[in-house]
Amino acid sequence: MAGVPKPLTDEEIEARLAKLPKWNRDGDEIHRRVDIRYHAGVALIVHIADRERRIGHHADINLRIDHLHIAVTTHDADCKLTEADFDLAARIDAIAEAHQATPLD
Repeated sequence: MAGVPKPLTDEEIEARLAKLPKWNRDGDEIHRRVDIRYHAGVALIVHIADRERRIGHHADINLRIDHLHIAVTTHDADCKLTEADFDLAARIDAIAEAHQATPLD
C-alpha cells in the first residue's frame, strides 16, 4: 500500500533512540516526560500542535500540573515506530528546550 510509513527494525529504533536521550521505548511507542508548570505546559502544547499540523504527524500528550507526558507512534503503520516518530521527537525536544521546560518554584 503506497503512502504507508515503513516500520523500523529494532536495531534502527535503538540507533535513533541513542540520539534522543530524553526518550524511552515502551513496545511500539517512544515517550518522554517534560517537567514544566501547568500554564507553561499549555503554551508548549500549542507550539507542538502547530508543528504537528505542519508535518502531518502527532503525539499523544498528557498534561499534568507539573509535567507533560508525550508519547509517539505511527498510527498509519499499525502503531509501529517509523522514521516520522523520531523526527517528531527531535522537533519536540527543540520546542521544549525553546520553552525552557523546567519546573519553576
